[in-house]
Amino acid sequence: MISAPQHNRQVAAIFRSIAERLAVQRANPYRIRAYRKAADTIEALEEDIADVASRQALEDLDGIGRDLADKIEEFLKTGTIQTYEALRTPLPEAVKAWTQLPGLSESLVAYLYTRLGITTLSDLERLVRSHLLRTIPGFSGSEERLLEAIALQQPQPSIKRGEEAP
Repeated sequence: MISAPQHNRQVAAIFRSIAERLAVQRANPYRIRAYRKAADTIEALEEDIADVASRQALEDLDGIGRDLADKIEEFLKTGTIQTYEALRTPLPEAVKAWTQLPGLSESLVAYLYTRLGITTLSDLERLVRSHLLRTIPGFSGSEERLLEAIALQQPQPSIKRGEEAP
């Protein structure tokens, strides 16, 4: 059986991890702060969070609303939180490789993938050509250089023997 403070430490650690991963994705700062505040509150609790949940008093705790209370109850029932598991899923290798392109940091690539749904080099190229990438904080480069680098990464159509290049 897990000791009372152990539940609290586990939930607090998961909430802190969620906050950090949301920060990397540049999520709503109020949401990030809510997870951090909830983690602090839970960590400072002297009684087991499971006892608070059994009394249906989670929302009485400072910084714990319905959404976070539901996540705590999910943890107590399943041992994990689905939101946390989804955020832990790493970027695909092909997407992670975009950090080698000029002007793209790891946090910007994570934001483009998770928040904007940019999943292919073609998607990324369309975003750059639309000039929207320059409006996103964290882009630090030339759109022209990035487009050149993307072109080098994309597979070139092969020319069959007997055919001429257009």
